Amino acid sequence: MLRTFESEDWAGYAMDYARPHAVLEPEEAEVAVVDAALTVLVEAGILPYARYDHGKMLAHRAAVAEHFEIPWTAITPRMQRLLYAINAIVQPANMLAAGVFCGNTFFSNAGAAAGPGAVYTAENLVGIEIKPEEAERAERNVRRLDPTGVARVVAADAVEYAATFPHPVQLLYLDADGDAARGKGIYFDILQAAWDRMPEGAVVLAHNSVNCAERLRHYLDFVRDTAHCRASVNVIFDTEGLEVSVK
Repeated sequence: MLRTFESEDWAGYAMDYARPHAVLEPEEAEVAVVDAALTVLVEAGILPYARYDHGKMLAHRAAVAEHFEIPWTAITPRMQRLLYAINAIVQPANMLAAGVFCGNTFFSNAGAAAGPGAVYTAENLVGIEIKPEEAERAERNVRRLDPTGVARVVAADAVEYAATFPHPVQLLYLDADGDAARGKGIYFDILQAAWDRMPEGAVVLAHNSVNCAERLRHYLDFVRDTAHCRASVNVIFDTEGLEVSVK
């Protein structure tokens, strides 16, 4: 079943990709939109509650802005805040993030348990990037904020890595690109590879649920079927979108 949270201004709220830390709106407006989305996720039964530490989130944002090398990003401040908040609420012991590029979106998730935004202790937070040179840059970025190694980036094929990951996966973040034939459609392959290790209550986050909806149709049909996922909500508050699902 399709459930949607849609802000009134989503179509006009978009990143200048070359300005990763640009302020797009007053902080109180950003918080209000994200809080409204979190409330819908609670009402859908995906999250247990909507509260998170706003101060810790801002500490995370400031540290990433200071220490990360980010050549470009499509992750808006709203999306960064939402990813951080979901992880801070779900508190996954083990999290996989597929397709992490320079590590910015990976750490938007992992930052709830690593670095100055940490609010809980995790076991394994793994970002997967198929391009070795990008994985190396992402790992350098992450190491500047997490000396423990709990959060780390590996150079690997996400389908293969998810299929052999030896731990339960409480949260899976999808932002990978496949070959020309699959593109973002590879999300479905990654989800299927991880599925048997995802316990009941595991959360799946799929970026580009709006601008890549056609390529994601098989993935979206799967997570919106209550035979597979208990609930799924398409969060639309920027031009990219995020499908949030719970097993």
